[in-house]
Amino acid sequence: MFGKIVIGLDGSEQSERALRLACDLAGKYSSELHLVHTPQPHTVAFAMGAVAGYHMATTMPSQEEVKAAGEKIFDAARAIAKEMGQSVTQTHMEMGDPGDQIIATAKEVGADLIVTGRRGLGSVGSLLQGSTTQRVNHLAECACLSVI
Repeated sequence: MFGKIVIGLDGSEQSERALRLACDLAGKYSSELHLVHTPQPHTVAFAMGAVAGYHMATTMPSQEEVKAAGEKIFDAARAIAKEMGQSVTQTHMEMGDPGDQIIATAKEVGADLIVTGRRGLGSVGSLLQGSTTQRVNHLAECACLSVI
């Protein structure tokens, strides 16, 4: 039923819950798991362990820090998948709009399902722009599951 599952990750508890649910489905359907992370300044700061404040707001992370933060998110996700008896088929990390990158990855790999957390680290920005999950649900050409 779900041969290929794409999971959007941002390092939040909600994206971890989405990953765990996707791993559960992958176990039932022998699915491939494709992880997508689109680095954003607030997710990089979160992954680096920054505390909100003046320094974080005035210092932009370097490209190396952005890549390292994304790999940290992927490493944590791989550990969760392994704990649940699954393996990650492929990781995808591109700059840009998270919703667009998740949709592009789903098309690229021929996904049957996209799983995202309903509220991640971008919840404040979503008040102005709309959430990543809403964008994915609106534009995706496959089934979508948003996890609370």
